[in-house]
Order: sequence, then C-alpha cells, then structure tokens
Amino acid sequence: MSDAKQLKKQILNDVKKYYELTHKVRQDAVFVPGESRVNYAGRVFDEQEMMKLVDSSLDFFLTANQYAEEFEDRFAEYFDLESAILVNSGSSANLVALSTLTSPKLGARRLAPGDEVITVAAGFPVTISPMVQNGLIPVFIDVGLGDYNVLPEMIERAVSPKTKAIMMAHTLGNPFDLRAVMATAKKHNLWVIEDNCDAVGSRYKGQLTGTFGHLATVSFYPAHHMTMGEGGAVLTNDPDLSRIATSFRDWGRDCYCSGGENNTCGKRFTQQFGDLPVGFDHKYVYSHIGYNLKVTEMQAAIGCAQLDKLDGFVEARKRNWARLYELLKPFEKQLLLPKATEHSAPSWFGFVITVNEDVGFSRNDLTAFLEEGHIETRNMFAGNLLKQPAYMNIEHRVVGDLKNTDTVMNNIFFIGVYPGLKEEQLLYIRDRFAQFMESR
Repeated sequence: MSDAKQLKKQILNDVKKYYELTHKVRQDAVFVPGESRVNYAGRVFDEQEMMKLVDSSLDFFLTANQYAEEFEDRFAEYFDLESAILVNSGSSANLVALSTLTSPKLGARRLAPGDEVITVAAGFPVTISPMVQNGLIPVFIDVGLGDYNVLPEMIERAVSPKTKAIMMAHTLGNPFDLRAVMATAKKHNLWVIEDNCDAVGSRYKGQLTGTFGHLATVSFYPAHHMTMGEGGAVLTNDPDLSRIATSFRDWGRDCYCSGGENNTCGKRFTQQFGDLPVGFDHKYVYSHIGYNLKVTEMQAAIGCAQLDKLDGFVEARKRNWARLYELLKPFEKQLLLPKATEHSAPSWFGFVITVNEDVGFSRNDLTAFLEEGHIETRNMFAGNLLKQPAYMNIEHRVVGDLKNTDTVMNNIFFIGVYPGLKEEQLLYIRDRFAQFMESR
C-alpha cells in the first residue's frame, strides 16, 4: 500500500474515532424530561457519513463527480425510474422541474406565461414560487382536514382552457389522491409534477410517490427523510424531460456531456444552432435560460451513506407516527388527529394536529406550552400562502373557497416523527399533552 493510501486509511479511522467521541456520545445522552430538547426533526447519521465526506474532501473533487454519479444511479434505481438529477436544494428541484415544462423543445405542450397550474395554498412557498417566476398563474383549491391534501372533487372543477399542469406536494408525507389527479391530467392532457420533498418512501396503492407524474422533486435538507445538508433531486422516467431538466440545472446549455467528458454525441463541431455559425462548439450552445444549480461532490458523498439507511428511516418514521397516534388518541375530543389518504402508506414527515373549535384553548396556547417543555412544534408551513406578504398580490385564481386552508393557518401544527426520536421522548410528549389538558 502506498504512503498516500495508508495515510488516507489512517485519517478515515481517526474520523470514525472522532465520531464516537463526539456525535455518538451526544446521540446516546440520557433523555431528561423537561430539560432535554425534543426536536421536530434532525440529522440521523453515524461514522459512515463523516468518513465518506472526508474521503470526498481528500480526493478534492469539489464539483459533482463519482459520488454524485453513484447517488443519481442508486436513487433512480430506488424509484425504478430512468433519471434522478441532483441539484443543490429541494427548492431548486421545484424550479428546475417546472422550468423544464417551459422548454421550446416541448412544442405546443410547453408552458407559456399566462398558462395555469392547479395547486393548493396550504403548503410551502417553493411549490408556488416557480409558477410565479415563470409567469404562470397558480389556481388554488382547498384541502381536506385530517389528510390536509387537495380535495379530489375540486380538481376537475379547477380546469379551464388555460390549464396546462398540476403541481402540488404530498402533504407532510401523506400522498394526495393520485387517482383523481392522474385521471384529470389524462382527460385534459395536463402535465403533473409531484412535489415529493416530504414524502420519500410513501406509497399509493403500493407504488412509490414520485413515480406517478411526469416529473417529481425531492429535498435533502436536514429535516427531510435523508439529508445531504442541502440538496435535492428531480425525478423523471422521460429521457427528453431528463435532458431538458439537466440543461436548466447546468446554465441552460444544450450539450449533455457529463463533467470532464467531451463529444459524447460525436457531433460537437458539426451542428448549427440558432444564428450561430455552423460547427460552433456544442459545449457552449445554450438552448434555455438556465441556472447553475448543481450539487457538490461532498454533498453527494453524504447522500450515498444516507441512502444505505433510507429504508430504516422510512420504517422508523412510520413506527413513531403510529406510536404518537396511540399515545395522543385519548385527546381526540380536543384534537383532530391525522389520517392517511385512502389507499396510501405514508412515509410521514410529521404528526399533524388540528386544535378543534370551541375547546377552550387555541393552537398557540398548546404550542406555547409544548415549547416551554422543550418540545419543538411547527406550523404547517405557510398556512394560507395567499395571506403571506410575498403572495398577496400575485396573479392567481381560486376555485371554491379556501375555508379549510384558513383552518390550517389558524388551528394546525405538527410535531416530529423523525428517526432520532426514542420511546422515552414519545412518552414525554404524551405526558406534556396530558398536563396541558388537565390544566384546562
């Protein structure tokens, strides 16, 4: 073994020791009710993530390289799809996915300014922002209470002659009614983008979410099902959409050569594009007004280690959700507990709770009490996006009313189910709820 390889092996062994002396010690710390924090989410990792991260840094491939290629291949295989295109965040994934559908390469099916996209207002901003950024008009319909997904009966009503696409998220891991969405899309020849950022591992009628639509998106932010710190991916089974999405991610270039490769198509200096001269270097031809949203090799290295744990993460989330449901069921008179969409098996992002009307306390009363006991809570993202300062004056259309969306805004919060939670923490959550109810 060369001196360099021997030194690298020693460094990685030292990284493992460092993990055991620092991070593992903290992860194994005794939980003290009322003093220790119960987070709603967090990174769950071991020495493998740290070793791969350092391994990547020692090789000093800072931009996407072998770890990125490995992750894209394995993540696409997980979904049984042709392509998983890594980007630097879930927000970027949404931007790339929707921008892909504006490509001139799609001909008459391309989305153009003024076209409509059906969605919901009870969600996270970056599902809607790409529509506004591309000059499209979001069409908002209400959600149901309990599952917090789009009301299926409203989808068909939302279609107009301007409607070209449907884009919405599987709320906190709970799949929306894909039967209704895909039926409407097929009837009216609409594009479908699944925002799958909170739902990796969720299934609808046995099939993974993220595999129904033309495109889907995933986030690898630390709160999500697996993490790269930052990072995201665009999923598709369509090679044309894959190539367009990659173009938008990579400055808008027309060339599809991987980094460090040249002349994959064999026609690098023999083609003509736009008003460029014949033979202009294809590596510098730009067919879209794109971005630079690539992931780094070090992020991808962490992702490869996390991907080994993904099945376990999904099962832990399901287990923690089921346990919380059992523990909080005694409070059903005061609280509406969450329910899975029919025909679905969610990989839950969080445990959503609605404070019922006229129970003598508000959501804020309850969440303040939980937070005082060091139990983290979160509102269900933006509540009603149309009440948010950034979105109050966007061009949009509403079909029906958004009554339940306002309930989301006023009465709903969620707590964690992430894999780092232990039984003693779940029992403490139950006890804290009981203390609050007894004080009312």
